[in-house]
Amino acid sequence: MRFKLFVVCAMACGFMAYVLANENISTEVEDQIINAAPANKAPKAPTPKAVEFVEMVEPVKAAPAAKKALPAPAAAQPIKVAVSPQKMLPVASSRATDDILTVAGLKPQAKSGALVMANYGDYLGELYDLDTSGYNWDPNNNVAPPDTPSTAAGGYTISPARLAELRSNFLYWFYDKDQYGGRGDYQFDIHASMTQLHKNLNFQMPFYGFRFNYTRLSLNGYLEFSDPPEYLTYPLVFPIKDWPIKRDPSFMGIFFSKCRVGRIYPSDLDQRTPGVYFRVVRDLMGRTDRFGVEVRERTMWDIRTGVVGADTFVPKHVMIATWKNVSFAGGIDNSLFTTNTFQMILATDEVYTYAIWNYAVLNWLSHTEAGGDTTKGEGGVPAFVGFNAGNGTQAYEYKPYSQNMVIRDLANRGWGNGFPGRHIFRIDEQILIGSCNKDIDAALLPLTFAPESGNMLGGQVVNITGPCFDPNIRVTCHFDTESVQGTYVDRNRVICVQPFLKAEGYIRFQISVGTQRFKWRGKYFVETPAAATEKIFFATDDVHRRNPKEIRISWNAFNLTSNLNANVMISLWGYRETKIEPQLEYIDVIERSLSNTGSYVITPSSYLSRHNINNDMQFGFLQINLTQPDQYSNLALSPILWSRPIPLAWYMAPQWEQKHGKRWPRALCDNWIRADRFLRNFAADLPLCPCNLEQAVLDKGRFRPDRECDKDSNPSCLRHRGAIHCVVSGTPVAQGAEQQCCYDRYGFLMLTYDQMWGSRPRRIHNLGKMPWNEASKVPSLSMWFHDMRPFYSCCFWQEEQAVGCETYRFERRPSQDCVAYQAPGIAGVFGDPHLITFDGTAYTFNGLGEFVLARSTDQSERFEVQGRFQQMPPNYYGQVMATQLTAVAMRGNTTTTIEVRLRPLHARWRYRLDVLADGRRVYFDRESLKFQHFDGVTVYTPTYLLNQSQVIVQFDAGIGVEVVENEGFMTGRVFLPWKFINKTAGLFGNWSFNPMDDFTLPNGQAISLNVNDQRSVYNNFGLKWMLTDRDVPNVGAALFTREFGRMASYYSNVTFQPNFIGNPTDFLPANRSYDVERANELCGECNQCKYDYAMTLDRDLAHFTKNYYDSLVNMQAENAKRVVSCGVLQTPRFGRKLSFDFMPGAKVSFECNEGFILIGDQRRECLSNGLWNLPEYGYTECLREVYYTRRIAFIAIGIIILVIVPLMLCIVCGVYRYRQKQLKEDPHWQMTLPRSRAGSSRNLRTLNYDPEDDSDTDASTLKKTKKWDLEEPDEDVTSSEGEKPKQTGRRSLRSPSGTDLDQHAGAEDDDDFDEGDVHTGTIHPAGYHQPLSPDEADHRDRQQYSPTFSGVDSRTSAASSINYTPQSALQNRFGGVPVLPNNTQYYNRPPSGVPQAATAVPLRAAPTLTQDSGLPSPPLATSPTPSVQKSTEV
Repeated sequence: MRFKLFVVCAMACGFMAYVLANENISTEVEDQIINAAPANKAPKAPTPKAVEFVEMVEPVKAAPAAKKALPAPAAAQPIKVAVSPQKMLPVASSRATDDILTVAGLKPQAKSGALVMANYGDYLGELYDLDTSGYNWDPNNNVAPPDTPSTAAGGYTISPARLAELRSNFLYWFYDKDQYGGRGDYQFDIHASMTQLHKNLNFQMPFYGFRFNYTRLSLNGYLEFSDPPEYLTYPLVFPIKDWPIKRDPSFMGIFFSKCRVGRIYPSDLDQRTPGVYFRVVRDLMGRTDRFGVEVRERTMWDIRTGVVGADTFVPKHVMIATWKNVSFAGGIDNSLFTTNTFQMILATDEVYTYAIWNYAVLNWLSHTEAGGDTTKGEGGVPAFVGFNAGNGTQAYEYKPYSQNMVIRDLANRGWGNGFPGRHIFRIDEQILIGSCNKDIDAALLPLTFAPESGNMLGGQVVNITGPCFDPNIRVTCHFDTESVQGTYVDRNRVICVQPFLKAEGYIRFQISVGTQRFKWRGKYFVETPAAATEKIFFATDDVHRRNPKEIRISWNAFNLTSNLNANVMISLWGYRETKIEPQLEYIDVIERSLSNTGSYVITPSSYLSRHNINNDMQFGFLQINLTQPDQYSNLALSPILWSRPIPLAWYMAPQWEQKHGKRWPRALCDNWIRADRFLRNFAADLPLCPCNLEQAVLDKGRFRPDRECDKDSNPSCLRHRGAIHCVVSGTPVAQGAEQQCCYDRYGFLMLTYDQMWGSRPRRIHNLGKMPWNEASKVPSLSMWFHDMRPFYSCCFWQEEQAVGCETYRFERRPSQDCVAYQAPGIAGVFGDPHLITFDGTAYTFNGLGEFVLARSTDQSERFEVQGRFQQMPPNYYGQVMATQLTAVAMRGNTTTTIEVRLRPLHARWRYRLDVLADGRRVYFDRESLKFQHFDGVTVYTPTYLLNQSQVIVQFDAGIGVEVVENEGFMTGRVFLPWKFINKTAGLFGNWSFNPMDDFTLPNGQAISLNVNDQRSVYNNFGLKWMLTDRDVPNVGAALFTREFGRMASYYSNVTFQPNFIGNPTDFLPANRSYDVERANELCGECNQCKYDYAMTLDRDLAHFTKNYYDSLVNMQAENAKRVVSCGVLQTPRFGRKLSFDFMPGAKVSFECNEGFILIGDQRRECLSNGLWNLPEYGYTECLREVYYTRRIAFIAIGIIILVIVPLMLCIVCGVYRYRQKQLKEDPHWQMTLPRSRAGSSRNLRTLNYDPEDDSDTDASTLKKTKKWDLEEPDEDVTSSEGEKPKQTGRRSLRSPSGTDLDQHAGAEDDDDFDEGDVHTGTIHPAGYHQPLSPDEADHRDRQQYSPTFSGVDSRTSAASSINYTPQSALQNRFGGVPVLPNNTQYYNRPPSGVPQAATAVPLRAAPTLTQDSGLPSPPLATSPTPSVQKSTEV
């Protein structure tokens, strides 16, 4: 038995020795061949086909001396070069020489300058391109050129013909000799016993998110950057799921299979030594030597024309690795002659990296360990083709070729640069294929296209690579809902021009080839016109003016074509909404033909005579395109450059003036105001603006920076002068509106009530509203039509105090103040990890797995925020029993799921965080991609960051999530509006302003825990919120994207027991007192910082833990402050405020414009209770001087009216009350007042005039008379104001029968003078006594008896009841009527001188005498002189 085992071992050893011997033959140096022939011998006769040649290699000898430089060639004769003496031994074979190029029975197409040569003698013999040193620059020369890099000025310039010659060769340069007798690029150290070789690159090469400055060149068909696993299991699966337990290599596998160096046939045209070649050419950008220039130009144009999106790439470093005639491992017999030849070229500018894979010959597919046979390498599992990032991150397998029998098609497909067998990739961040692919499974394969985004207006030329195209088969591109026809470029590329898309964000992009369905798909990002990449630049802001003299524009000429002599056309387009369908229409040609110089000056005066049909368009765009693109690109398609939206007053103003007159801005504004008043009010739907800039920046859930006025990227603020920063609502509200809040240099909110540059809410959000294909819903365009356009016509092109501008500011687009603003609640997680709830409870939870951070308990407003905690890396002392936050996933009610991940350590050179939207990675490294909107959610990064180290996610419910990374340590913060109070659960607790219920379990039970007892918090609360891949009631299911089969159980470990002791002095051993001191030194009073440093000994972690803790505490304190604001204090029209502050303590003064007068309070003050003080002198106004004078006059009149009218009312009321009182006492009482002053004077003259009296006393001198209290008020009544309809003069005379004597006199002729008329006057037909005329009165006075009255002196006095006695002692000294104690005595007795019996008529009652000027005066003889005359008073 032992003998048998010995025999078996001996046979096995012999077999292995045989295999190694055969393999080592091809690995030795081949400078000297057995039986070398003299150099001057003629070539031997051709060998019969049945004979093969096997190399016989002598032992290695010393390297020969450097060869002498060849002399310069003659002008007309070809120069021959000596060939190294070689001799081949014939070996019988049945294989034809042409079969070496046969792959699966198919002969590949010829590759110029590759393995197939026209004449072997021409390849090594004729030198047709020699420089001064005599070197042959034939691309197929096997001798390396001089390797002396030069950057001197005036170096080599490559010609187009030379570049075309170089690019016509399939394989790049690789040399097995150099000019100094060396082996050139040949890596003789790589063989079966040492399959890889370390290479230092001395530059940074990005690869699959990582960056390396070294590589390892492997015989097994790949370049690797880390150690492979100890053993491989076929088929290969990458990344390794068990990493880091098992090694997961980072590699580029052009043909990942175990190989060995093969052999060549003497009939092979390329007799370069089989094996592995490697060359690095560095610093190409500045090199001027010939080889450096040729390598740079050839690689650059191969990549630019071969890969979409590489139009500006310039290689800085190039690596060329070639595997020539390598066979499979484990083969026997003549398997060494079954070889493959392939080549990998890597080009990088240290930001982008491209890989070119050239498959020249593929004769075997797998090695024996993978199941292949030992003679032909067929069967089993074919080689792996693809890329692996390593460290368990991500991998790309080149389907359908990798590990599939169709791998042999790699040599016949790809069609990179028109070559079959050339495949090109972009590999710096993600693996993007740049060559056509083969779909054998009818799968949905990803498209590669560039650019990946375009302006919504269209015209973007999209280069597409995917399937292999045919010029005779139609290609259709489908952009969302629009389809366009593709244009064939080559087998590897088609071009589609993006149409006008009424959409924004990521849309579906797919193509169909022929009659196939749309199975090649991708995501195309549509940029809104207001936020698209700016491609037409304006030197100044003159384009926004009302009447500019000129407008200077510029553009990058290479965005259209590289030919600067090409002609371009500049045209003007406009937009309007007069129908349901949006209208983007052509207006006019600005310049019909112009050289593509990249600049132009527009002169608006050139368009004064235009008469456009669509002159109602008030804003639009400039467009630049090629006039004859087929002359420069051989395509009938031209790229289109669009400007940002611009107002059109510079072009349309003359037409508007003809239509509306000189005040056309006012007419345009009035038209808009009338139309806007028919639309609904949208302000109530908008979130309120924060009061100051600090609050606005902290409100991450509702507001984001405004592109038009951003303190970090665009501080110009053209339409908000004086502002330093503006924010807008992140997502549209339910009705599609957008809030805007701008802040001045002091951080105060700017209001349109104060100035035209204030914050202006917008009816339409820049993102529009679904469906985007209707008016008032189109992204950017509808916003400009409804909100930006009226700003120009109402305010920008008019005065700030214009009626239209004030209507725009105060009525249609008024700013909303911050009186009712409510700051959001904030909770966060940081460190290893430490959490602070919404109510401010701070605790530590070192869970391992995926947990619920916050979720809504309200089914109508649902949201979930989840965190993944992974174990900390080990420190100097070993494993760290603590975890850290590495990923956050979130979702709203029906929104897109967003995930933010921490990238691996060595993959953070460019991006710090990965952002995934529904499982697809998105990037924010371009200006147009800084703000990306998905279904119900907006994701953005700060404009000043390019490394994605800070990501903010805003949901349409006002929820915000901020993720920040620093030095590999994350923090996550959640911002919630007040509508979620008492509606949250998770590790961030219930937001109720009560810390006692923060530890609420999924079942709703609130438990009381000691935050310092980490074990109790860990077991009784934290683990209850652990997630799984299934939906757990009240906990939910994990939202994280699952890659490479890693489910929730991969990250979770319930049995993990972290360190529960919080004080470093309690869990660190006594010999580590220095670490405790260091923690105290770094952290101060922050216990979380001390804990983290003591656990990890990482000062960066300690620093950022303290920073995150302080930031979060300060945020909560800032938002907890009660904001007191006095709100809007309106600016008086035609005036201004000297301060726009509205916070408590602010004192605002007013001023009026010139020609206006300020009335009311000149200053108002904001009180501490949030109210403006009451005005002392009235509300502030500014009035024109004429209006001010008019107002003062009206006020004076009003005051007079207010004083006199009440006084008159009082007099009337007093008289009325008096009259009522008298009427109550005597129903027949009447107030006797003279009808007029003239009438009273005539009565006095009538009664008192005596022509014989020479006294100078006149009746007109009597102003007042004694009031007679007579008994009959109905007699002798005189009205001085004419109110009484019956006015009978001084007395009403009655006959003794009781009738008026006037009635008897009335029977006589009125024309005849009657003495009775002197006293009584005449009876007016209306029924009242009419006084005598002045002539009659004078005549009557001359007839009057003087000085006393008696019944016998006059007819009329006989009936009088008053008897004046001149001798009466009681008569007053003025001769007037005496005042008697009882004046009835004069009426109840007969007149003196008349007997008692003679009184025939009864005596009448005494009348009531009123105090007026109509009383009779006493006889003039007894009247005093005028100097002492006075009125009789009671």
